[in-house]
Amino acid sequence: MESIMIRDALQEDSVAIAAIYNDYIDNTAISFEEARVSGTDIQGRIEAVQEAGLPWLVVEEEGVVVGYAYATKWKERSAYRFSVEASVYLANHVKGKGLGRQLYEAMFARLKKAGIRTILAGITLPNPASVALHEKMGMKKVAHFEKVGFKFNQWQDVGYWQLRLGTSS
Repeated sequence: MESIMIRDALQEDSVAIAAIYNDYIDNTAISFEEARVSGTDIQGRIEAVQEAGLPWLVVEEEGVVVGYAYATKWKERSAYRFSVEASVYLANHVKGKGLGRQLYEAMFARLKKAGIRTILAGITLPNPASVALHEKMGMKKVAHFEKVGFKFNQWQDVGYWQLRLGTSS
C-alpha cells in the first residue's frame, strides 16, 4: 500500500509544484497561463495564500509531492471575505486515484473551520474529470461563461461551481 500524506506546502515544495503546474500550462487549456512558472514564482504564490490565512496543501505519495490544492480570496472587496476560489492540480501519473478528493476534503475542512462560507471553482470546459470531482465534492454549477479565454489559438469556455459551507443565512 502506498504511503499518502497531505500537509501544508513548504518552500522546498515550490519546484515540484511548478513542475506539476507547468505540465498543465504547456499541454492543456485547464490553466489560462501561457508562460511556464518557476519555483520562485510558485513560492511567492504560496506565501501570498498562506499570509492571507488560507490553505495551500500538498499531497505526497511515498515522500514525493504529486499534487496540490489551494484557496485564494474570491474578490478583494471586504464583503467577499467569507468566499474563496479553490484549485487542485495533480501529476498525470496519479490522476484517478482519489487524491484530488482527499486534498479537497482536507482543504474544505480547514476552510469551514476558518469561517469560510462559500467555495467557488472555475473549470475550463469541457473537462469531465474536473466536473466530476467538483460535483462529487457537493459543488453545483452556477455559471457558464462562453469564450472568455483564448489559448492554443482557440476560444475557451469556463464554468463556475459553488459549494456553500454554511447552511443558515
